[in-house]
Amino acid sequence: MGFPKGVKRDFDALERRRFRAAELISQGFHYSEVARRLKVSNQTVSRWATQLRRQGPESLRQAGRAGRKPRLTQKDRHHLEELLKRGPEQLGYETSLWTSERVAHLIENEFAIRYHPGHVWKILVGLGWSCQRPVGRARERNEHAVRAWKKHIWPAIKKKRKHRDGRSSSSTKAG
Repeated sequence: MGFPKGVKRDFDALERRRFRAAELISQGFHYSEVARRLKVSNQTVSRWATQLRRQGPESLRQAGRAGRKPRLTQKDRHHLEELLKRGPEQLGYETSLWTSERVAHLIENEFAIRYHPGHVWKILVGLGWSCQRPVGRARERNEHAVRAWKKHIWPAIKKKRKHRDGRSSSSTKAG
C-alpha cells in the first residue's frame, strides 16, 4: 500500500499506532477489531501480534529512517555547501552557473562518490538550495530609467492600430 509520492512518513505516529495495537491486543480485542480501529489490514495486525509474541514490545519500536542511507555524510554535505558557496568559477568552471552536471562532477572529484546528475537536485534541495535561472539583465541596468522609458517614450513611438471601419462577420453554416 505505502504512502503517496511526496508524502513524508511520520515515524513517531507509526510507532504509536503499533503500540496502540499491542495495547488493544493485550486487552483481548480480536485482530479484525484492532485493524478496524487503527485503519490497517488484518494481516498487518497479525504480523504485529506475532512480532510482539516472539520478540516482545521493543520489536515494535521504529526502525529509524526508511530507504538507503545517504552516501554523503553530514560533514561531507557541509563541506559541499561551502564549496558551492565559493562559486563555480573559483573551482575552475567557465561560467558562474551551477548545473546538476557540475555539482555531480564536483561531488565525484571531492568525495569520490558518483551521483547521476538527475539525482543531485535532491542533495541541493536538502541543503536548502533551489533551482534558479539567471536573469538576462545587465548589472549596470538602471531600473528607474527603464520604467520612465516604458511609461513616457515607448507609448509615443509605439505603432498604433489604424481606425477600423466596423466589425466583420461571416456565417459558419455550410450552404
